[in-house]
Amino acid sequence: MKNDLPAREGAEKLTREERLAAKLRENLRRRKAQARAVAGELSVTGGDSGRLPKSPPES
Repeated sequence: MKNDLPAREGAEKLTREERLAAKLRENLRRRKAQARAVAGELSVTGGDSGRLPKSPPES
């Protein structure tokens, strides 16, 4: 029965690795979607959102 323990630990570790890999892929998809949304907002607003207007040059 001791021989079954390492095999079971290996299977659990693989399952954990697969689960973590799936979470990483999900996170990457979400971050890419957020980046696309932000890029879309910047192109619609002209990219000047949150900036102060430039003052005219002093002469």
